[in-house]
Amino acid sequence: MKLQLALDRLTRHECFHLMEEVKDYIDIIEIGTGVIKEYGMAIVKEMRELFPDKLILSDMKTCDAGRHEAYQAFKAGSDMTTVMAFSSDLTIKDTLQVAEEMGAKVMVDLLEVHSKDRITDLEQLGVSLVSLHVGKDKQAEGGFTTDLFSLVKESSFEIAVAGGINLESLPEIIQEEPDIIIVGSAITAADNPKSVAGEMRRIISQ
Repeated sequence: MKLQLALDRLTRHECFHLMEEVKDYIDIIEIGTGVIKEYGMAIVKEMRELFPDKLILSDMKTCDAGRHEAYQAFKAGSDMTTVMAFSSDLTIKDTLQVAEEMGAKVMVDLLEVHSKDRITDLEQLGVSLVSLHVGKDKQAEGGFTTDLFSLVKESSFEIAVAGGINLESLPEIIQEEPDIIIVGSAITAADNPKSVAGEMRRIISQ
């Protein structure tokens, strides 16, 4: 089970400072959508240079121009990029094709997807990794709950989970054995990010 840190709604300095602080506990560095919009692919390249041993995910949230945006992410040094599940099948297929060409991976974001039929479609398209995701705005109504796992029961996907996950909710979530735990503000906004990241790593590794 991997721990992914979502760096979002942060300055460039905050991103690098936080990663230096928690690097011993993090498997995947996620460059958040807002950070990419603010600083472009340059910050992905910098993160790649500074943390060559980490996996890097660019949260592009692609919903069109899949081939172009996938190339952008992977050429900058990303190991993974994201595409929205509500995108056209062709957009998803294009990102998957580019990932295969470049030895990288695509995470399909299930934000606001509730249809089992769409899950079947994604399997047929060759998707291998999805994220169960409660968006930042929706978290005002509550964060990630294990009820969301019902959407992907009996699927063949690798599963990532995201959406307000913290030290209190983590133990219940890991009982469902997802492949990737994505954590953002529980670490990035903590008084002691290193301590929280270390405790999350301990819980995940039990």
